[in-house]
Amino acid sequence: MSRLTVTLDDDLHRALKETAARQGRSIASIIEESLRLRGIQGQASARALVAQARKRAQLDPDAAMELAVEETRAARKR
Repeated sequence: MSRLTVTLDDDLHRALKETAARQGRSIASIIEESLRLRGIQGQASARALVAQARKRAQLDPDAAMELAVEETRAARKR
């Protein structure tokens, strides 16, 4: 597991700590959940999504990857 240092505004950090305590969870679990909700996934998950999309669309690997990259770029612009 990797470690990460993040600098937060004091008020946000306090709110995050309070939320974690209230929910009986760690700050790390709240941050991980937030990242997943924003669509940030590990490389294995991304590859699995591409494979699933390719199978459904009956695309060859190159065409599937091109489509995935285009869709990712479009989603990031929103």
